[in-house]
Amino acid sequence: MPFPVLKNYLARLSHQTQAGTSVWLDEEGRALGRFFNCTMTSAFQPLRELESGKVLAFEGLARSVSKADEGLSLWRLLDHAASDDESVELDRLCRMLHAINFFRQPEAEQADLYLNVHDRLLSAVSSNHGHAFQRILDALGLPIERIVLQLPTVTANQSWLLNYVADNYRRNGFRLAINVNSVNEAIGLLERLHPHSFKLDAGNLSDETAAANFVTLCHAAKIRVIFKRLDTPAALQALSRIAAATGLPIVAQGYLLDKPLSSLAVAHAAHPSALRSPVAA
Repeated sequence: MPFPVLKNYLARLSHQTQAGTSVWLDEEGRALGRFFNCTMTSAFQPLRELESGKVLAFEGLARSVSKADEGLSLWRLLDHAASDDESVELDRLCRMLHAINFFRQPEAEQADLYLNVHDRLLSAVSSNHGHAFQRILDALGLPIERIVLQLPTVTANQSWLLNYVADNYRRNGFRLAINVNSVNEAIGLLERLHPHSFKLDAGNLSDETAAANFVTLCHAAKIRVIFKRLDTPAALQALSRIAAATGLPIVAQGYLLDKPLSSLAVAHAAHPSALRSPVAA
């Protein structure tokens, strides 16, 4: 493990019991946490180049613990039960667990880790967004430059809040990805925020020409476009047409390619079946 401070921390955790701490290790070495009497851990879904299948990054997702690695989304279970303050606590616990579970695996290699910022956190935290997580990463000796924080979609009247939060995270050393509902929305944010990445819904591309033009525009600006929720063959065909129109690598993420798993090694070893045969245009 190339992170000696994390290695020492995990060694200490291995002697902790569930009753003795809010974070502990299971028999497989995964870090687990507790929230609202739910035991949770991390699952990771790859972000891949479509043509090659190469894994560029992983998104960390909070899951209830399951022996079959098929845990449920903690946010779906707890979102409406938690207050704003509790949502902040859950959000920070999730990001800490994901960072530990990601960087403890040698298969993390040089890949980036994408972590969600829940929409309730934007308005619940009054100032200095990201400072608490920055301190955790520093304490564990983990590389902040490999973390990309994903900001949620916002309404037009929340645009000022997105600006404020983005500026604060940047000042704490984080790169940003922004989830958007449409190409038009993304274009409006491109010059203003110039994020590391934009994330668009692969299943909701009403104008493929506009999407192709946006991919080309972002490529010139050194901004990555990621097509999330690639879950159907029709969406894969649309992305294949965009790739043909631009001549550029297309990055995608979704259940058609990979389901979220705790092990990074499985993702690196797999070449998704959806990419093994030619896709009809």
